[in-house]
Amino acid sequence: MIQDIYPSRLHNEYHAYEIRENDRVFIFDPHGKAMLGGSDGKIIFPTGKDVNGNRCVYLFSVDEIRYFLKLQSSEETLEGYEFYSIRDARDRFEGKEIFAVFTAYHLWKWYSDNVFCGKCAKKLVLSDKERALCCPKCGNTVYPRINPAVIVGVKNGDSLLLTKYKRGFNHNALVAGFTEIGETLEECVAREVMEETGIKVKNIRYYKSQPWGMAQDILVGYYCEADGDTTIRMDESELKYAEWVKRDDIVLQPNNLSLTNEMMRRFKEGEEQ
Repeated sequence: MIQDIYPSRLHNEYHAYEIRENDRVFIFDPHGKAMLGGSDGKIIFPTGKDVNGNRCVYLFSVDEIRYFLKLQSSEETLEGYEFYSIRDARDRFEGKEIFAVFTAYHLWKWYSDNVFCGKCAKKLVLSDKERALCCPKCGNTVYPRINPAVIVGVKNGDSLLLTKYKRGFNHNALVAGFTEIGETLEECVAREVMEETGIKVKNIRYYKSQPWGMAQDILVGYYCEADGDTTIRMDESELKYAEWVKRDDIVLQPNNLSLTNEMMRRFKEGEEQ
């Protein structure tokens, strides 16, 4: 999966570092596209010497390599670089660098969405103590947004419930959805499966989780079993496809970055009975 970068390690602790010439820099345009270069599937990043003293904030390190964000969006490209959407970058590049792109996008989205205080409208400032934005007038503190969502592998004997979204991603997926206020993750599993496919489930079992910076999510994977009637009543406003698919007939996604694909692969190969 995208976060599996061992033996490399993500260091996401906050530090008030000053940028150096050889530090890597993320530059996003106003639409969330990242300025990247590429060679043989590997990403080349702008560095500290390319930002000419522009205001930058430290994001994280991967091993000893430090990554910063240029806080002001730009539509001007440096020579040898171009802007990539996060989806395009995911399809073109690989390795620990694409995990860095996803994580940087998550933080860029948070910074760009929180310019002014939601309580008093004063412009927010960077905290010098933690990863937070602070209001100098009323003291309101804003932390990075993380959305909890479930990914659900619904089993029916030797078949798995596969879906395709009505818009956007055009490959096989599993039932998925966001957790609501006052709801446990297990309750979310049962509700989302019922809402999207009309299937009642039982034996809900946690599998694994995954950070998914593209949507500011933390994805939580569960397997469960169909309980009773297995007739699919698809929510056509959400999905364009929902079917029971036999193990041998499951078509996987084109890469191994997602929790969804790993869960489908485990079932297809018999690791999940």
